[in-house]
Amino acid sequence: MGTGRWDSFVALGDSFTEGLADATAETDVYRGWADRLALHIAEHNPDLRYANLAVRGKLIRQIVTDQVPQAIELKPSLVALTAGGNDIIRPGSDPDLVAELFDDAVSRIRATGADVLIGTGFDTARTPVLKHVRGKVGTYNSHLRSIADAHGCYVMDLWSMRVLQDPRAWCEDRLHLSADGHRRVALRACDTLGLPTSEAWNEPWPDLDERSWQEQAAEDIRWAREYLAPWISRRLRGVSSGDGRTAKRPCLEKLPTNCA
Repeated sequence: MGTGRWDSFVALGDSFTEGLADATAETDVYRGWADRLALHIAEHNPDLRYANLAVRGKLIRQIVTDQVPQAIELKPSLVALTAGGNDIIRPGSDPDLVAELFDDAVSRIRATGADVLIGTGFDTARTPVLKHVRGKVGTYNSHLRSIADAHGCYVMDLWSMRVLQDPRAWCEDRLHLSADGHRRVALRACDTLGLPTSEAWNEPWPDLDERSWQEQAAEDIRWAREYLAPWISRRLRGVSSGDGRTAKRPCLEKLPTNCA
């Protein structure tokens, strides 16, 4: 089939797919890899209609319960589903149980005839704090690949994206991709879907000046104070950044000219 085979695309998930922290001119509205992917698809099919139901902070059960039925009702030809990351990084979570919910979601979406694009978890080996859940992420990724094989899904391999090991791929909170990180993930998604692009997702970063250990230590302390501590506080209080929020693009619509 040609690269214009998808006429409708729905993205599901959490902050990763909502697009934090790929800012736009609008306050508290983000672009993100999924919006960027939609633009690439629209280059091959200008009639593409796109919806993004992802909401920051959502756990997989919330995504499966709330977003999946909405997506099925929209009857898209392509669905991107990235979910489970917020579950995996929580203490005591079970990647086997998270994978069961993910499998159910994929099964229901594929039953409609839609193609499904899923993404693996990132390699957290060089990420402070999150490096301790690397084993759980790896286990979950193994489940995701098995699910993709069983249901015939496209797999966007984020774990192997070594370019994302560079700090410039991440925003200051070290949990969300920077604008350039989202750009590279969108290009990776295009590669996975067989969409030609004029850029390469694995283009080497420009050389970066090395920082002293004192500078790095000071930055780590500031990060812990400004981002890690508030994140832990929200977990302890059972508060989510997505509480009270709704999807930024709830309906299938053609992309506006200012989406780029």
